[in-house]
Amino acid sequence: MSPRADRPRRRTFTAEYKLAILAEYDAAEPGTQGVILRREGLYSSHVVEWRRARDAGALTGSGGARSGDRRGAKSGRAADREVEREVERLRARAERAEAELARAKAALEIVGKAHALLELISESAEQPPRSPK
Repeated sequence: MSPRADRPRRRTFTAEYKLAILAEYDAAEPGTQGVILRREGLYSSHVVEWRRARDAGALTGSGGARSGDRRGAKSGRAADREVEREVERLRARAERAEAELARAKAALEIVGKAHALLELISESAEQPPRSPK
């Protein structure tokens, strides 16, 4: 047993994981991006570094290979198809979120109208009826 055996090991991330996190982080609302980082135990510097690597073409989305390891790299067409699938998945997710938002807005509008109606009814019940002159 070496003296360093009980020390924490440095984490390594696959290119596939990095691309998935980047896609989720980029699709997230600005206020919720920190939630993703905390959930995964990452720092914003990871995102910056991984974006640079992705933009330089170093992240290919290979299945089990680490970034920089070219043995498992996919061809350009396969990577393009994977990116297209991811774009479609995110587009569908955005459409579902927009539909949910529209339903929530409609529900709030209905609740607001019901509240206003109940206020009118309450005010008219508190006032004594007018007597004919």
